[in-house]
Amino acid sequence: MTEKIQKVLANAGLASRRQIETWIQEGRIHINGEIAKLGDRITTTAKVRVDGRDVPLIKSANQKTRVLLYHKPEGEICSRNDPEKRPTIFDHLPLLRNGRWISVGRLDFNTSGVLLLTNDGELAHRLMHPSHEIEREYAVRVQGQVSPDMLKKLKEGIPLDDGLPAHFDKITDAGGERSNHWYHVLVKEGRNRIVRKLWESQGVKVSRLIRIRFGSIALPRYLRRGRWMELKKEDVAHI
Repeated sequence: MTEKIQKVLANAGLASRRQIETWIQEGRIHINGEIAKLGDRITTTAKVRVDGRDVPLIKSANQKTRVLLYHKPEGEICSRNDPEKRPTIFDHLPLLRNGRWISVGRLDFNTSGVLLLTNDGELAHRLMHPSHEIEREYAVRVQGQVSPDMLKKLKEGIPLDDGLPAHFDKITDAGGERSNHWYHVLVKEGRNRIVRKLWESQGVKVSRLIRIRFGSIALPRYLRRGRWMELKKEDVAHI
């Protein structure tokens, strides 16, 4: 039985479906000697090459699904390759004998906190899919005067630069004064820079941003920046 190429490669632990779709659009994937196209369907007997390298399509039966919680510091990117040669999160992760670590969403260069990674592309796809509406909680330090009217707008919804509305599901005042005032905000989607863009739409600057929770997985106080811990199967089951 044939399946979409992005699903087959995700099952093999290569990357998330979304990342694989990007690679197809960039012409980086070949199927049986031909450049892959979105919508192509294959079986696990197909010969697939990514960036000129052969890719095994069947995940090893001995390779268990693993999930890491990484405490991402500011100043690291969530990509393996960067023309600017900036530090990457993958520099600090344990080596995998087969497969590769797949980031469940991203945190931008200046954002720290909870980042999940897995060797299971289908799990990564499920955790990132908008239909699951997984909660993401952030601690935000803002600079600028925040009024009750602003908070009301941020919870009701504001169109961002992509034309689509966005909002915070919850905003909690976490204290502080003037340029050191903190809020905790909750969103249920992983759109690019959504937290910063929402605050900036009100003329407020975000000077610090930390993701403190993804679903049921909170950032442990003892996990230092740049360190990781492996999650148990039961922890992941209830995200």
